[in-house]
Amino acid sequence: MFTSKGRLRALMLAVAVVLLVPLGSGPARAIEVATVESPGGLTAWLVPDSANPMVTIEFSFEGGAALDPEGKAGLAYMASGLMDEGAGDMDSRAFQRRLAASAIELNFDASRDTFGGTLKTLTENLDEALGLLKVALTAPRFDPEAVERIRGQVLAGLRYDENDPQDIASRAWFRAAFPDHPYGRAVEGTAESVAAVTVDDLKAFARAHLTRDRLTIGVAGDVTPEVLGPMLDATFGDLPATSDLPAVPDAKVHADGSTQVIPQDVPQSVALFGQAGIARSDPDWYAAYVVNYILGGGGFSSRLMEEVREARGLAYSVYSYLVPYDHAAVWMGGVGTNNARVAESLDLIREEWARMASEGPTETELADAKTYLTGAWPLRFSSTGAIVRILVAMQKEGLPISYLDDRNDYIEAVTMADAQRVAARLMDANALTTVVVGQPEGLATSN
Repeated sequence: MFTSKGRLRALMLAVAVVLLVPLGSGPARAIEVATVESPGGLTAWLVPDSANPMVTIEFSFEGGAALDPEGKAGLAYMASGLMDEGAGDMDSRAFQRRLAASAIELNFDASRDTFGGTLKTLTENLDEALGLLKVALTAPRFDPEAVERIRGQVLAGLRYDENDPQDIASRAWFRAAFPDHPYGRAVEGTAESVAAVTVDDLKAFARAHLTRDRLTIGVAGDVTPEVLGPMLDATFGDLPATSDLPAVPDAKVHADGSTQVIPQDVPQSVALFGQAGIARSDPDWYAAYVVNYILGGGGFSSRLMEEVREARGLAYSVYSYLVPYDHAAVWMGGVGTNNARVAESLDLIREEWARMASEGPTETELADAKTYLTGAWPLRFSSTGAIVRILVAMQKEGLPISYLDDRNDYIEAVTMADAQRVAARLMDANALTTVVVGQPEGLATSN
């Protein structure tokens, strides 16, 4: 089933948040993770749970849209819409009927760094579900009818986004931040690049990307390690062992403090701003995460929301977030407000960015942030879908299973000195590069 653009963005954000939130301890009930090694050498992390007769599997292949060939941006995204549109001896309708007959949910998705999907099924239909997943991965058809239908859906979405201020701002910001790197391209591609994707491109994508050496698997639900092991081989064992895809180069974020205004006849402007961020593997990650929560990641409890919206009524939304991509890291934020207040809102955001860099948080802010971040963690284990995303994210980040028990300790260990040092190290209000879409009064493009 093709994942719509809105649903894909929501899923990408959910995955990003899993990466952003330091994974960890203390759910209301203990989470026991088993490492399952298949007879053929495949590995999966499993959280057995027999409370409900269901199983959820998340699978992720390293290398996503950033590996789209030049001129073919959107290839991975198109492939994500076609993997369940016919496979083996089943055309699209036959494959979808098989899924529906057994109430199997199968979705694929693409991000800048990964390509993968999620399978959800009743335990009694697990064999059937894994059989369909196997044929989807190893023998996707890419029939011309399905390719053109999905291409049409993607192009329709792109036409819609041509008038979406948030999408316009995002595309422009990433082009500015990564002018010579694949991260500068939108995952969905452009009308021209999507039109250029061929059936042969899609087949080559599947052959090169879907390999065992790039595969990470997380499983949760009503299945035991003994049963799961052979199933891993039966499902993924026929994939090629290795890939010859090139490595994505590391990138430097081009953030020079410039402002780009893209005129659009709307009463409210959307602004996206950002600078270089911090890698997930950096020892200062936890301190940076806490600082960002205080600055703009904590919703109505954040400093930006308090100063920009609550105290002055300048904007209806304002936020910040960390994004540790595999080959670059960014610290971003956004604000939406009426055209007359954009310039004032951005000035205040820069002031708060600079104040955090020079002073750090207050003792109260730090204590409240740590209390929330440690106490809210159990809510992230609300479903098997949430659990498998965490399991996959942990493996991709090289985190041990014991990290689930240690995470809150890392948050609690962040001191005022840590927060002040990391804010001073990373935050640079003069580097904030901004894209505004709308008709902001008193604001023009600057270099």
